[in-house]
Amino acid sequence: MDGQSSSFFVQSPVVLFTDQVKSACGFAQAAMGPFYCPADQKVYIDLSFYDDLKTRHQAPGDFAQAYVVAHEVGHHVQNVLGISGEVSRLQRQVSQTEANELSVRLELQADCLAGVWAYHAEEKRDLLEQGDIEEALNAASVIGNDRRQKQSRGYVTPDSFTHGSSAQRVQWFTTGIQTGDFNQCKTFDTANL
Repeated sequence: MDGQSSSFFVQSPVVLFTDQVKSACGFAQAAMGPFYCPADQKVYIDLSFYDDLKTRHQAPGDFAQAYVVAHEVGHHVQNVLGISGEVSRLQRQVSQTEANELSVRLELQADCLAGVWAYHAEEKRDLLEQGDIEEALNAASVIGNDRRQKQSRGYVTPDSFTHGSSAQRVQWFTTGIQTGDFNQCKTFDTANL
């Protein structure tokens, strides 16, 4: 990521769906939630996920939704830069626990990139309203692996995390939105996530 400009933006088509969708990555059901498919370079947004985010997770708001889209577009940026491919290659060579850690680092970087987008959305277009940042931080927090595991099974297994803890997701989104600098999203270069 060194040498990349913080104004590096990459467009990806967004596909909205409910119930199910067929992508170049296969068939997906709504329970899967939003995802990015590198095979067709499209972001898939499950609209029922937004209802779930609002009602079950108590993370309502338009900027909570924007954070989710920006996170998935962050995966597109990672794909275009070759980061996703390199992570996939490394994951095939290590244990499941190490593969999960690489996945966490990839996801946290996408959170940071979402923050970079939010920074520039405010700076260049004055898009943010009162409470927007809090909406995004709340959304990042409620979809952390620790919180979701605790809710679904009553205990937390950090070695099984694939997206990061609530605190990590908030921290990396905050890094992106405070700096607006793509080069600060160095989740692969730090021992302390």
